[in-house]
Amino acid sequence: MKLKLQGSEAAAGTSSTNGSNVGLATVVRVHNSGTTQRLVSLETSGAALIGTFTISGGASEILEKNPTEEVFAADAEIKLVGVAYNA
Repeated sequence: MKLKLQGSEAAAGTSSTNGSNVGLATVVRVHNSGTTQRLVSLETSGAALIGTFTISGGASEILEKNPTEEVFAADAEIKLVGVAYNA
């Protein structure tokens, strides 16, 4: 998979009140820089929870979302960056 960066990687917010839309990205690379499993949450811009998933330590996942939806995580070890991808 090829990734085209759409911004700079940054730590995820750690609560619903400081989630990020990751620069209005529709595709986000989510990376757990730690060794502990962490919960990642996706919510609407109005703070309504859409869903969650657990990411293993050292793992990366690609998350598709609507531009205004926001991502936050249980710990700042979770790093986010908007990407375009080509399978």
